[in-house]
Amino acid sequence: MQNIFKNKDFVSIFLISFLSILLIILMGIGLIWYYRANIFEYFAREYLQESQNQDDTKAGTEKILEKQTIFSQEHFVIDAVKKTNPAVVSIIISKEIPKYETYIDPNQPANPFGDLFPGFPSFNFNIPQYRQNGTEKKEIGGGSGFFVSSDGLIVTNKHVVDQKDVEYTIFTNDGKKHIAKVTARDPVLDIALIKIDGSGYPSLSLGNSDTLEVGQNVIAIGNALGEFRNTVSVGVVSGLARSITTGDNSGKLEVLDRVIQTDAAINPGNSGGPLLDLSGKVVGVNVAVAQGSQNIGFALPINSVKSAIESVKSIGKIVRPYLGVRYLAVNPEMKDKNNLTVDYGVLVKAGANRNELAVIPGSPADKAGIVENDIILEIDGVKLDEKANLASIIREKRIGQVVNLKILHRGAEKNVPVTLEAAKDN
Repeated sequence: MQNIFKNKDFVSIFLISFLSILLIILMGIGLIWYYRANIFEYFAREYLQESQNQDDTKAGTEKILEKQTIFSQEHFVIDAVKKTNPAVVSIIISKEIPKYETYIDPNQPANPFGDLFPGFPSFNFNIPQYRQNGTEKKEIGGGSGFFVSSDGLIVTNKHVVDQKDVEYTIFTNDGKKHIAKVTARDPVLDIALIKIDGSGYPSLSLGNSDTLEVGQNVIAIGNALGEFRNTVSVGVVSGLARSITTGDNSGKLEVLDRVIQTDAAINPGNSGGPLLDLSGKVVGVNVAVAQGSQNIGFALPINSVKSAIESVKSIGKIVRPYLGVRYLAVNPEMKDKNNLTVDYGVLVKAGANRNELAVIPGSPADKAGIVENDIILEIDGVKLDEKANLASIIREKRIGQVVNLKILHRGAEKNVPVTLEAAKDN
């Protein structure tokens, strides 16, 4: 090593090598600077390509998840329909109506104007006459229903089977037809139960309508327009606890409260059919459609129907618990106009007709000592306001059940136990 450092050419060799390396570095820097745009474009393109690949991967993943969600929902709908369709029936209403025929009266006068124009020429006008020639059976309406027991018990709407001089024919999903008899019509709700002979029919399971949420998927099945049997429509729960006034062709009006609003297509003829959740359980009974609107239908919550079904199964008719009072709902406006001390509850009040007493004699309310102008504030701890209706709460109780009422009697609050009894037949 010492001999190398003593060599006189070392310095010149080192300098030449250093200068060569420096020159190469400078040339490299110069080339990089000269081609800087191309180099930047190359790396930018590579970066964008990598970013695009990542975005494509993310978008692809999102599309896959979206497709999986759609597939999953479709799978649930298809499975629910396959499972429940055999238990949904179509109801056809038929009636014997007069059958007329035309005939020519041979005793018609030749001069149809008689003594008015006695000189008028005679002609055989042969004006046709009409007369009844027996009767013929014709379809006059239709609806839907569903089996709730294997022995042929069917739930439908009361307004579907409210006529007594007609024949109700049931078409099951397999195309067979059966003559049905009306077992019971609900005195409170738009619900009726009918029955056909036989056994082994598929029936639907009843769900819990109290757990429904706005936006939840639901399925409606029914005899759309009275013509297209077992039509399926899918939508969501659009609203809960709605209050609506319904009417039929005869002009009868009925107020239904706490009903389910849905955008699943409910057409005339769907009345009485089931509203199902994605598991295939009944959460409502389709009852009405808003005329002149699009995708606004209503269904009775199944929890308010269960007691009627159980009542028919056990005793053969619908009996409802009742309290026995007429009332007006108290609100802030009523409070201000009548100097009341509360702005909620129901005021026990007689009807406009003098026969419509505030408290029905001998009723559970009468036996408990409730009198006109009492204000019922709560029932079993539930405050009676725009969210809680007295009739709906009573409807879901049992006959013989003791309920606790908080009432305002002559300015003082007190708790009154009341034993519910069966409503009188309408």
